[in-house]
Amino acid sequence: MKRSIARRPTNLSLDGDLLSQARDLKINVSRAAEEGIAQAVRAEQERLWRVENAKSIADANDFVEKRGLPLAKLRQF
Repeated sequence: MKRSIARRPTNLSLDGDLLSQARDLKINVSRAAEEGIAQAVRAEQERLWRVENAKSIADANDFVEKRGLPLAKLRQF
């Protein structure tokens, strides 16, 4: 997914001690927050995909369990 280059200002409430530590370590808090949010978005998208596709995945696994891999005879390993 392509991210927008344009930045939008926002307000966040953060743990004061954590923010102080980040500043002491010269961590770019905006970038770190953006990376954390991006990771949370990816994780939630993956979770939703798994939920939405759970039946299809189970059906495919069941098919292979009962009948084997469709092209197994062509495998060379």
